[in-house]
Amino acid sequence: MNKQLRILIAEAIGTLILVVAGPGTAILATGGFSGGKEASILEGLGGSVGVLGVSIAFGFGLLIAAYAIGSISGCHINPAVTLGLAAIKKCEWALTPFYIVGQIVGGVLGGLIIWLIVRSNDKFDMAVSGFASNGYGTHSPGGFGLGAAIATEIIFTAIFVFVIASTSRKSMSVGFTGLTVGIALIVVHLITIPIDNTSVNPARSIATAVFKGDWALSQLWVFIVFPIIGGIIGAGAWKLLVDKEDA
Repeated sequence: MNKQLRILIAEAIGTLILVVAGPGTAILATGGFSGGKEASILEGLGGSVGVLGVSIAFGFGLLIAAYAIGSISGCHINPAVTLGLAAIKKCEWALTPFYIVGQIVGGVLGGLIIWLIVRSNDKFDMAVSGFASNGYGTHSPGGFGLGAAIATEIIFTAIFVFVIASTSRKSMSVGFTGLTVGIALIVVHLITIPIDNTSVNPARSIATAVFKGDWALSQLWVFIVFPIIGGIIGAGAWKLLVDKEDA
């Protein structure tokens, strides 16, 4: 199997893991059901896992994927990461299409798995859950507007990709890379879920929006454009600061 195909498949698998772990937890364990038996099951399990539980699920999903496919593709599983690393020559530009196609395909497959599970239950309410889609205005968990969503996606994607870029330095202990980026993603989600349900990853946003449709698709552009801008800024900032001998 050639390098390009291995990268595409690995990124698809990794992104699928992330989507099933993160949005899957948000959809299935935060009360997306319209009452009845399912609501009582959640209550019996301790109720909604809340922002903390969803944040941890995203971070652990990334950590698991990092150790599973990191040696194959580097486990970007995020177009903003791929483009940010390519901008500072930590990823070959010629390989970026294979990364991004794999990420989008894997994300949508992850969303499909969740959708197939929930559609079998007639008490699941898509309008109530929002299918973990990213949004602003009336679709923001905390009622934040477009400006807040744009700032959030630029700033926190920049921070996240800055951390990821830093793990590529020569002095970084390889075994701690997955742990570092997983914790970083948990922190980012803890801060930003109330603002716009946290994207910092266009593939994750596409994965849920295509199944929610409606407002999620009309607002999707925000969660594609601005994480990419943030990713390039974050990677560029790291490149400016790092010692060339350690880069």
